[in-house]
Amino acid sequence: VQLQASGGGLVQAGSSARLSCIDPERTFSSTTVGWFRQAPGKEREFVACITWQTSTEYYADSVKGRFTISRYNAKAPVYLQMNSLKPEDTAVYYCATYSSGNYFHTNSYNYWGRGTQVTVSS
Repeated sequence: VQLQASGGGLVQAGSSARLSCIDPERTFSSTTVGWFRQAPGKEREFVACITWQTSTEYYADSVKGRFTISRYNAKAPVYLQMNSLKPEDTAVYYCATYSSGNYFHTNSYNYWGRGTQVTVSS
């Protein structure tokens, strides 16, 4: 499995960006997909996920109300719309496919993309 995350870059605080995650091989069928991020010197942390059966969305408190995860169907790319970006959102963002366990834990995900850098300038 090779996940591909894209859409990162340098943006100003208060602006928006949209990340995309695709899986050319599996097309995300029957898979919950999550977004995580890792800032320099910090552990990787959960950002959001969307379940495959009901498209239920879960968010970290730090991004709730600003970020939106979405997918048009089980086979479509998974997007992370990020609004009102803050400098503390600066990190490498990863998408991953869920395996089992708690949706909020990195250990619950088995396949990871390489990540895309998002830098928010103040």
